[in-house]
This record gives sequence, C-alpha cells and structure tokens, in this order.
Amino acid sequence: MEARAGLVAGSHDRNELVVIRSHEEPKALKSLDGQVCEICGDEVGLTANGDLFVACDECGFPVCRPCYEYERREGNQSCPQCNTRYKRLKGSPRVQGDEDEEDVDDIEHEFKVEDENNKQNHLDGYVLHGKGRGPEDEDANSQLSPGMTGLRSRHVSSEFPLSSTGYGEQTLLPKRVHPYSISETGSERWDEKKEDGWTDGGKMKRGNLGLEHDDANDLDMAELDETRQPLSRKVCIAMGKLSPYRMAVAARLILLVLFVRYRILNPVHDAIGLWLTAVICEIWFSISWIIDQFPKWFPIDRETYLDRLALRYEREGEPSELFPVDIFVSAVDPMKEPPLLTANTILSILAVDYPVDKISCYLSDDRASMLTFESLSEIAEFARKWVPFCKKFSIEPRTPELYFSLKVDYLKDKVQPTFVKERRTMKREYEEFKVRINALVAKAAKVPPEGWIMQNGTPWPGNNTKDHPGMIQVFLGNGLDLDAEGNELPRLVYVSREKRPGFQDHKKAGAMNALIRVSGVLTNAPFVLNLDYDQYINNSKAIREAMCFLMDPRVGKKVCYVQFPQRFDDTDRRDRCTNRNAVFFDIYMKGLDGIQGPVYVGTGCVFRRQALYGYDPPKGPKRPKMESCSCCPCFGRHKKLPLYSKHSENGDVLHLQGKDNEKEPLMSQMNFEKKFGPSAIFVTSTLMEQGGVPPSSSPDTLLKEAIRVISCSYEDKTEWGSELGWMYGSITEDILTGFRMHCRGWRSIYCMPKRTAFKGSAQINLPNRLNQAMLWALGSVEIFLSRHSPVCYSYKEGKLKWIERLAYINMTMYPFTSLPLFTYCTLPAICLLTDKFILPQISTFAGFLFMALIISICATGVLEMKWSGVSIQEWWRNEQFWIIGGISSNLCAVVQGLLKKLPGVDTNFTIVSEASDDEDFGGRLYTFKWTTLLIPPTTVLIINLVGVVAGISDAINNGSQAMGPLIGKIFYSLWVIVPVYPFLKGLMGRQNKTSTIVIIWSVLLASIFSLVWVRVDPFVLTTKGPDTKQCGIDC
Repeated sequence: MEARAGLVAGSHDRNELVVIRSHEEPKALKSLDGQVCEICGDEVGLTANGDLFVACDECGFPVCRPCYEYERREGNQSCPQCNTRYKRLKGSPRVQGDEDEEDVDDIEHEFKVEDENNKQNHLDGYVLHGKGRGPEDEDANSQLSPGMTGLRSRHVSSEFPLSSTGYGEQTLLPKRVHPYSISETGSERWDEKKEDGWTDGGKMKRGNLGLEHDDANDLDMAELDETRQPLSRKVCIAMGKLSPYRMAVAARLILLVLFVRYRILNPVHDAIGLWLTAVICEIWFSISWIIDQFPKWFPIDRETYLDRLALRYEREGEPSELFPVDIFVSAVDPMKEPPLLTANTILSILAVDYPVDKISCYLSDDRASMLTFESLSEIAEFARKWVPFCKKFSIEPRTPELYFSLKVDYLKDKVQPTFVKERRTMKREYEEFKVRINALVAKAAKVPPEGWIMQNGTPWPGNNTKDHPGMIQVFLGNGLDLDAEGNELPRLVYVSREKRPGFQDHKKAGAMNALIRVSGVLTNAPFVLNLDYDQYINNSKAIREAMCFLMDPRVGKKVCYVQFPQRFDDTDRRDRCTNRNAVFFDIYMKGLDGIQGPVYVGTGCVFRRQALYGYDPPKGPKRPKMESCSCCPCFGRHKKLPLYSKHSENGDVLHLQGKDNEKEPLMSQMNFEKKFGPSAIFVTSTLMEQGGVPPSSSPDTLLKEAIRVISCSYEDKTEWGSELGWMYGSITEDILTGFRMHCRGWRSIYCMPKRTAFKGSAQINLPNRLNQAMLWALGSVEIFLSRHSPVCYSYKEGKLKWIERLAYINMTMYPFTSLPLFTYCTLPAICLLTDKFILPQISTFAGFLFMALIISICATGVLEMKWSGVSIQEWWRNEQFWIIGGISSNLCAVVQGLLKKLPGVDTNFTIVSEASDDEDFGGRLYTFKWTTLLIPPTTVLIINLVGVVAGISDAINNGSQAMGPLIGKIFYSLWVIVPVYPFLKGLMGRQNKTSTIVIIWSVLLASIFSLVWVRVDPFVLTTKGPDTKQCGIDC
C-alpha cells in the first residue's frame, strides 16, 4: 500500500523532479518555478509586483486570476478546497458581499507606501528582538547586511504540501519565549495584574496599606514563583560515599607507585627478558588506570522538574511554547534490520507525550528499499489507531511489541471501563499489522528480474541501490491526516538520499547529515533527536526530560546535547556478553557529567541544531582587562575593546562582544556557501536560532530545495563532515562529533530519568558482541591516528577542559592496551613451562606491599559500586569482557588500524563500513569471520591450561620444595583463566555446537607455541658449559 499523497523523487544535478502519486502515472514537472491552475490547467501567473498569484490566503489552492474572477462573479465566491470566501484582491472589481469586509479600499491607499515601510521596519525589529535584542540595539542592527536583516521565520504548520500545489504566503512571527512568566508592560496579562492591585514592586491593592492579602493574588504569586524556579538541578554524590572512594583511590595510587618502583629495582637476573616484558606491561596498565580515574573524580547526578516545565511553557488556555523537535531514525537494509523493529521504534515516536505539531519524524532509508517504503506506509495507517489508544489510556511503554508481551498487570491504575475492550481490539489490530509487515518481508525476499514495480505500475526509483535519485515522501502531517478520534498526528517523512557512482556517501554519518539538511529545509526544529532503527522510546516523557536542560534559561543555551544512557530489554539474566555496559554508563558517564559533559555515544541523544551547524556557544559579557603603564603599576586604564572579534578557526565567523545572547553577525555569502552549501534556503534556516522556515518560500521551493540538499554532490567543497554535522573519517563518528563540540566550548548533559528513556536490542551472542566491540575499537584507533586526535588537537582555543581531554585520550587509546594485555596473558603459561617467574624472591616488605595493593584494588571496586549503584555482577562482567575483548576484538582492531595507515597495504580481513551495499549499520564485519576473533582468547586459554598441567607435573616430579613457587605461578595463571573461561563456556555449552575451525586452530597454535617455547626458551639466560670438541665428551 502506498501513501495517498505521492513520492517526490529527483536529482538536482540532472534537473529532474518527478511526483509519483498513488495509482497514477508519474507526472513530470515541466517547470519547477511556475504553478498550474487546478481548474483550467493554465499557469497561475504573477501579480503586478512579480509575486505568485494566490487566490486563497487560507489554504493556497492554486487558481489563476481568470478562474478567480469568474468564481467571484458567477460562482459561490469561495475556495473550491477549503470553502473559505474569497477576499477581494487589489485590482479586482467589487462584487456583492465585499461591503461586509473590514479591509480598507486599496484605491484609497494605493499610493501610501509609508504604511508598508513602517510595517516592514516593525517586522525587522520584531525578528531581531525575538533573537534576544531590544530597541537599544538599533545601531548594531543597522550594520547587518540586507540578507540577514530581512530574515523571517515562521513555525511549520501541520499542513505540508506533498505535491506541486501553491500555498499563499503567511507571515507568522516567531514567538518570543520569556525565561519567566512576567509579561511585558502594556500586555493584557500585565494590565490584569495592575488592575488586581500589584506590580513588580509588590502586591498591595489600591487603597490598601498592605495589611490584607488577596487569596487569588497569593495563589498567582505562588505560581509565579514556581515558574521562576530552575527546571533542573545537580545532585552531588553524598560525601559519605564519595570521600572513602577518593581516599581508596589515593591509597591505591601510592601503593601502585611503590609497586612499580619495587619491580624496577628488583630484576629477575635468570630471566631478564621475562622480567622486562612484565614490567613494561605493568607500567602501561598503571598509566592507563591513572588516566581512567581522572574523569571519575567529580561524579554527579541530576534531577528534572517536569511540572515546572509545564508551568512555564504550557500554560492552560495558551498555545504550547515548547520548542519543536525533529527525530531522526537511521535504517539501511530491511532484510538484516527487521522492519518490525523499525515499525515499533517509529510508533513509539509518534505516540510520544509532546505536542503533536512540534514533532517530526524522519526515516533515512540509505538503501532505497521499497520494503522500507511500503512498511512505512503501513506504519502510518496503523499509527492512526495506536497513537490515540496510547494517549487516551497513558500506557507505557508505547511500543506495541513490548507492551503486549509484558507479563504485568495491565489493569493497574486503569479506571476507564472501555479499556479492556479497546486493548483487546488494539492487540488484534497489531497482530494483523504484523502479518502485513511479514507479508511484505516475504515478498521482498525474492527480487524480480525487471526490478520492483509500484502499485500504480511505476518502476521503483531505487531499484539500483548504487545509482538512484533522492526521494522524499511525507506520509503524515499534511493537516488532513487525523487519527481515529479526529486528532492531528505528528509528521512522518521518508527520505532516501541520492546515490551515484563515483561519489562517497560516508555511510551513517553522511545519512545523518542529509537528514539534518532536509529537516532544516522542511521543518527546521531547533532541536534534533537521533535514534537507531531498533531503539524505541521507553519513556514517553523522554523529550520533556531533555527540554528541562535545553530550555533552562540559566544553562540551556550553552548545552550542545543531552545524552541518555543505552539500555536493552533482551539481554540474558546474567548478561554474559556485557551488553548493559553498566560501568561505562553508570560510572564513567556520571563522572564526565561533572566536568564538561558526557561523550556522544551515537544514539539516544537530543542535539541543539546550532551546535551541529558548527556555531560556538553564546558568551556573556566579560569584564574588561586592566592595562597598566610601565611607569606606574598601581594605576591602570581600561583597554578599549574592538566592536568585533574573531572566534572561529578559519577566521570567517565574527562574534559581537559586550552583547548577550548574540549570534554571528556578518558573513559573506561566499563563506556561507563554503560552509553550508549552495542552497540559499538552507543557509537562511541555519541563522534561525529558534527554528521555523522562511515564510517567503513557497512549498514548491521547499520541496525542490529538499531534493537539492540530499543530492550526492551537495557536500562537495563544503565543510560538511569536517567542521559541520556528523564528522567523517572514522567508523565511530559519534565520539568525533561530540569531541568537536566540546572543543568549541559547548558542554553536554547526562540525563538518567527514573524510567529508562530509550531501550534497544542487544547483541545476544558473543560473536556479534565481539564484532561490535571491534568496530568501536577500530573507530577509536582511527581517531587517535587522525588529525583530530585528542592528544594534539585544539590546544589553541583552550575551550576543552584538561580532564575532559584526558577522558577523550583514554577513549581513543584503550584499544592499544590490547598489545601489553595479550602479552601479559601469555606470561603465566611461559612461567609454568620454563619453571621461571617474573618476580624475584619475595621479601617481607614485598609481601606486605602486594597484599596491600590487592586490598586497595578490591576496596576501590567495592566503594565504586557503592556510590554508583552498579551491582557486583555487572562490575565482574565488565572485568571479564575487558580481558576477553582486549585479547580478541581490540587486538584485531589495532592491527587493522595500523595496517590501514600504511600506503599500499590491503588486508584480507577488511572491516566493511556502515551502510555498505552488503552490510548494515549494526554488522559491518562479515568479510572478517567472527570465528577468527575467537581464536586468540581460545589460544590463550589452552596455553594457560597446558601450562598449569605442565607446572603441576613438574612440581610432583621435583618434590615438595617446588610446590611453594608453583602456588604463585598458578595464582598468576588463574588471573587469565577465570575471566576468559565463562565466556567460552557459555558459547560452547548453550549452543551445543562450536565451530570446528576454532578448536583446531586454537589447539594447533597452543601446541606449536608450547613446543617452540620450550625448545628456544628465549627469556632464560643460557649458561655456558665446557667445549665438547676439546673435552671429547658426547653430551
């Protein structure tokens, strides 16, 4: 089933634009600039001023002037589409009924252009005032270029054109959002309060000395005080929990320094190579641990106040003043990414608890699959029933698959008698919906030789996934799309960017940048939420939670994004694969939130659009520096500040000093195009801090520009991917994108609501989990070896805090720990096989030092779990995966990353990037078989088991005197065997089948390594004996 309105497909480079309607032949638009009258088929024409002729100001139904005159003279004098009575336009003869109109005659004011000029000046001042400027800034405003001073913005209405129909221009001014609920003098609310007898200075009634208080005024003042309260606050960790942890960390650091000193000053002379290797690894581990502890030093929690948000921005009887939000969902191959998961994600977005006219959902189909397109059409139809059901009964979660599968009392807190009947009906509707989706998947399994054909007989434009035009389809949000109860639905837009041979698409990062440009042209919400195809909204108030930070008048304007933790609902009870990653999300991210903010993890993040556009955060007024003369240091004079100063790296962005909440003033048109691309409409939208689209742009132009900004060549010679949007150059574009924002001086927020905001699908088996870990590690290696390496990047600006920089260094360097880790894991087996050890004879002091160090390690772990709330099982799973992942996926990622930097070197296990033609976003590692990743840990496990057996056998042969040193060696070997063994046991035992190649290669490598090592014995000094040639002894 196709959408009713039609699919817009085209290529700006090829000057093609086609609208494919349901059950109709495709109609090529001969002229992209003109419009056709829907009555007679002629061109609509222009007015005397050169503007497009618009007959109806309400709906903009395209009608030419002759048909308009005929309808007013002979017809019912109303618009054929909305039945609104036609108003008399300038130059049109009067007809019966025009006398009732209140508009003045245009003949009387035909030459009075002063009114229009005054009106234009008033609009200019209003727009600037809405951006934070007042009347006192007239001098500064006069210096702006005409292109910027003429900017207007309007909020996107629910009616959006889906075909080439012309709508009349509307001049809707952006509403200024006050930080407090105090109205300006002269407003209706202010006059009402003055009549009640109070002003800003007090609340005394007229004629009263202030001894009596009106109850209504008291309630009003209480509400006013409530709206002045902050929307969020920091909650510091209790010092009773944090102080012991810091003391344990400090004690462990001292003991670690003493341990390293002892290891260096006490070498093992009979195995100097073995000792030196162990000391180097231990020093590396110590430095890594120290760097890892800095971001955990200032952890914080946060609280939000949704009731205050509602009091301030959603007053009863007034339109909601919450800012609009554009939501991006990225998808690639529906055959590997189940469409049912994508459907549940989109349904949870459409049913979110937020004003429907301020939500727009964009789905990026980077494979141009007809299955995704038809699935989205089915989703739009089912949403008409699902969305009102969710909002009527306030159900949680609002994803149907999980809601109907929960083993809970669904009647709890439900008081409406119709709930049971409607729930039963909705469950049956959802099961029928699943059947239709499954039928589409089964149909798409076999591609017909002639390619896919749409229901109206038109060939699908995306049959060639490597060469297809850009496509846009608006399924919901045109004003006529209502739910089953007659309420408006959020917007739902399908987007597939253009792809041509010879043009790089930059995988997921390129798809996200295409979405931000399309949304900037069509809706231009000031905030953007990005989700993966399998990550649904578990908390319907999640967006409101983010708005408590982004719309907070105190700190909101300096926040670039609000990051939510990743949670999963399909992990096993013991979480054997460490999918929850609780140590990272509940400990590390809380620590970063107390510094400059958490890192961006790729999904579940609400961005400020201006931060994605590469703008710097606003700066408050600074006190002028004192400049003293050399003759008298006691007195100084104020240094005169210039009017403009440069703050951007390339010097093309200027900032005003001494002004609050000001954006970039002048940039030349050439610099704008160099930054954002050649689309004038999109460049204009980037300057609208509070969102909205230019009212002067016709819907035809918006659609044309939307196709243009997703063309394959739009980013050529621009700063997309290098300074703007999602960054290119790494598989983990998320870390690099957040790092660039923090380098500009922005800060981020970590939001952990009581009810989890988003949940996704986890990797339920070890091979997929290792593949995912390898992708993350490879991306970190690419960033560390690139020009954006946090070790050396962005020192001149000085806007990145040094502890935050250490955190980014740690996140990009951690894969390199796999090299000393793999070496250190093989040392126990070497010690057992060679009957040598990495430690000399332990003295009493060394024994106490080792015991104290072990106790400090346990103490820091326990205290860390106490203040963070992480369970001991989650902490232990993290330690296990640190070893298993370090000697498998991280090791392979380091080798791959280093080889990629060598010119002319191509490996056989190339990792396929996201959104390739054969791989999806979640699995880009199909040419490098998952069984290969299991060989290193299996080999290490077998080597250590062989070493334990050999060591015990040797101790039995040598007598009881060899049992003492054996205990230390076995304890050292168990440090490797215990963490690695459960992962492999879970893989082999639960599936009852293991790849034979893994066992064969692991046993073979372990045997070869053991035999060669015993024969060569390189770490043990060879003692010189007598020369056999001279003594004649046959040794």
